[in-house]
Amino acid sequence: MRSDCDFGRSDDGNVSAPRFRSTVIRYLLTLILALVPMLLNAADLTVRLDNAPSDGALVFQVYDSADEFGDFRDPTQEVVLPATGDGEYVIPDVAVGTIALLVYFDANSNGLIDKNFIGIPRERVAISNNYQPKGPPSFSRASFELQDSDTISIEMYEVLGKRGLLGAGVGVIGRSSPYRDSDESVVQGIPAITYVGERLQWFGPALRYGIAGSGKLRLAAAAEYRIGAYEESDSEYLQGLGDRDDTLMAGLGVQYEISEGFEFEFVYQHDVLDRIGGGMANARLSRGIPAGPILFVPQVAYNWLSSEMSNHDYGVPLNAATAARPAYSLGSTTSYELGLTTFIELSENWNVIVNVAGERLSSDVSASPIVEDDVLVKGVAIISYIF
Repeated sequence: MRSDCDFGRSDDGNVSAPRFRSTVIRYLLTLILALVPMLLNAADLTVRLDNAPSDGALVFQVYDSADEFGDFRDPTQEVVLPATGDGEYVIPDVAVGTIALLVYFDANSNGLIDKNFIGIPRERVAISNNYQPKGPPSFSRASFELQDSDTISIEMYEVLGKRGLLGAGVGVIGRSSPYRDSDESVVQGIPAITYVGERLQWFGPALRYGIAGSGKLRLAAAAEYRIGAYEESDSEYLQGLGDRDDTLMAGLGVQYEISEGFEFEFVYQHDVLDRIGGGMANARLSRGIPAGPILFVPQVAYNWLSSEMSNHDYGVPLNAATAARPAYSLGSTTSYELGLTTFIELSENWNVIVNVAGERLSSDVSASPIVEDDVLVKGVAIISYIF
């Protein structure tokens, strides 16, 4: 008896040519019928480019998802065409529907869109609707409806320009007080000068300078203004300890784009003014979630403070001990942090950045005689105009 899987075999065990051809044809017809609906729902997109390079490679990426478009990854379609200067370029068989288009000049022919330390493209780009964002790109502002073969006109530009992106505005930084009998939160207004260049990025109290890397892995110098933990007048339990100092922290940071929009960053910084001594480290995992002109970036972090900084913030030296406040010394401490950064694009020039985080202090810190709460809330908000 011949089994069902013995199709196309003759009685002598050899494959019957007519039956074999029939099977192949049947499978090909099935495949064609499956592709027909896709082809019927596709259209050619003609892109009329201005300010295009005259040689090299242009990469055309089609996106149908805000999530992938937010950091220019995993396009639904990618076509590489030789650059021939200003003119028309055709992308065949683009799926109809709501899409956004990114075009970039692959100047170094590495097949990637090169980015600086904070993820801004360093190569010439163009975006549908002639959208030229100065922050995280919004799919809702770049997208359009493609229902039939169409032509769009867009201009290529350098996101960072010749001198980078300079912004000015106002901001505030602050954090809650975990100290006993203290209702005082530490809040301080700051001039919000921002700058994003080829290597230098400056956002209010934080600064980065790219040292190496432009793709998934990047190394940068990092500096950050650290606000003082408390003033002794905030609580009677802090009397006699003196006001805590502001200082400048500086060090190195490494950022790695993992996959699916996740990014990992590790930064170590030291007290370069030696007002406190010691240093701190931070390992952070984050992922952007776009929602219209807003980008939400939830984050989870693991923090480390050296013994000098832990004692500066939470310790009680022997010469300041009292009956109600015994001496207390800490070694290095760690904490966990959950945070949310929100980027709001009010327009192509106006941006709002808000970061709020809750930090769970370690048991060594919460055991200090001057500490009452084991959760610290901190944040920064900046509104700025990008020129």
